[in-house]
Amino acid sequence: MSNLVAIQMNSSNNVEENLLFIEQQLQNVLVERPCLVVLPECFACFGANEHQLLDIAEDLGHGPIQSKLMALAKQNEVWLVAGSMPITCNLKEKYTASCLLIDSDGQLVEEYQKIHLFDVQVADNTGSYFESRDTQAGNKLVVVNTPFGILGLAICYDIRFAAMFQAMADIHKLDILALPAAFTQKTGSAHWDALLTARAIENQCYLVAANQTGEHRNKRQTYGHSCIISPWGEKLAELPTETGVIQSPIDYNLLTEIRNNMPVYQHNKFRSHLV
Repeated sequence: MSNLVAIQMNSSNNVEENLLFIEQQLQNVLVERPCLVVLPECFACFGANEHQLLDIAEDLGHGPIQSKLMALAKQNEVWLVAGSMPITCNLKEKYTASCLLIDSDGQLVEEYQKIHLFDVQVADNTGSYFESRDTQAGNKLVVVNTPFGILGLAICYDIRFAAMFQAMADIHKLDILALPAAFTQKTGSAHWDALLTARAIENQCYLVAANQTGEHRNKRQTYGHSCIISPWGEKLAELPTETGVIQSPIDYNLLTEIRNNMPVYQHNKFRSHLV
């Protein structure tokens, strides 16, 4: 039986501290394998300024953060969706917010670069968010065939753009959508549940959302409420505000039954053609 896991974090700007927390939490994951573990956005360093993120940016496939993740995946025999971390790009003053998929052998399988950057105003402690100032946006959808089924990768703000996931379905119908996030307290309390549930129902897939939680060292406030949602839109597991682990098995019979009984993919008259 395949197992879905989300780790909820209150990441600091101390990389070693955050990686140690992940290592400790992986010990709480049930022994069922294969197992897919999703980490939050900015799992390795959060609450820092953009210059610190640029300082810890790594070349893809190399560096201490990626090496540690690869070792943890292999040691614990899990697949890791490694939230987002800064990866170097062709612009020296910027980095990509990259979500890395690492298999249970500790091998890098795929990279998704965050497409929709969070340039918004929010009525919270931070007020103004301007990710594009330091982050290079990606332009490629990532849909991967895994032991768990067809997996789509997205990050945080992406969840607001339904056409992105319709375009993923043009590549292949999703079985699982992984969403690392650092949703703010303000936007999360208003929209988190509605957006996640809608994307799971629309795509008739499992959704695993791993969020940051609490107040961070730069006073940024994140919402928590990491959750796993079924293809029918039912919340299978949720962690409100504390840090830790949630998990749920995948019911492949349910996935098939829902799609056979309500074949929305075949009925859709407005397919996206963004890919």
